[in-house]
Amino acid sequence: MGSVAEQEHPKKAFGWAARDSSEQRGSKDVTFKVLYCGICHTDLHKIRNEWKNSKYPIVPGHEIVGEVTEVGSKVEKFKVGDKVGVGCMVGSCRSCDNCANNLENYCPKMLLTYGSTYLDGTITYGGYSDFMVADEHFVIRIPDNLPLDASAPLLCAGITVYSPLRYYGLDKPGMHVGVVGLGGLGHVAVKFAKAMGVKVTVISTSPNKKNEAIERLGADAFLVSRNQDEMQAAMGTMDGIIDTVSAPHPVLPLIGLIKSNGKIVLVGAPEKPVELPVFPLLGGRKMVGGSMIGGIKETQEMIDFAAKHKISRRR
Repeated sequence: MGSVAEQEHPKKAFGWAARDSSEQRGSKDVTFKVLYCGICHTDLHKIRNEWKNSKYPIVPGHEIVGEVTEVGSKVEKFKVGDKVGVGCMVGSCRSCDNCANNLENYCPKMLLTYGSTYLDGTITYGGYSDFMVADEHFVIRIPDNLPLDASAPLLCAGITVYSPLRYYGLDKPGMHVGVVGLGGLGHVAVKFAKAMGVKVTVISTSPNKKNEAIERLGADAFLVSRNQDEMQAAMGTMDGIIDTVSAPHPVLPLIGLIKSNGKIVLVGAPEKPVELPVFPLLGGRKMVGGSMIGGIKETQEMIDFAAKHKISRRR
């Protein structure tokens, strides 16, 4: 594949919202009518510039699904009428090592669905709009048996938790995984982990979420992180933890919950740095890692897995 600069695309063709669908299209572009767009906590971070990297004006939305209305002359994967979606990114260089290994999400030139500066200096716009246009490479096919309204958040929240479960080897039947936080990410993390055959413990500051975690989502156990007796009883019992919390919070109590060689994966993005003590990691060869969404191939894999196991963002 060529680099971005070498490909045949007009202004903002990698991904942009347009209220006038008559705008010029590229030969590899897919245009679709936006039917649903999820609301992600990232949208709030970006609107408020809490990560200090926002570019205004901002049209948020990167959990976008709809129906194809037009395809370019060289589009091969989609046709008019298909159900499709676009997640957090709409472009990459397509030539670096990351792109070659289906990790466009880690490409140094990755273009976010909104708030990225395009080659001509304009800003990409997201899914809070009527239409979306993107290169077919960055468009995801939505299976017919997956409801569009409930599948939209999977394009961010879903892949954000699916990818680390797979990459860090926390997807093996019989493993014990903790999920910190029961917000948008936490809900789907529980569902994906259970579908993979994993024992799941939800870890939350709020005891009021116990019924939802166990009765509605199917978690095996619930742990109140402010309850020292519960935390002490769970020490060293988990193979890994997916930490979905996007607010500043202590990591030290979580380190004690994982076994030797265990892993804590941070997927939330607090606006302030977390404190990470070293000695508890040394005593057990424990790991704290991170993960950010997933590549296009893995995102399609996630959507297909969700359809097979009837996973959606619906509670």
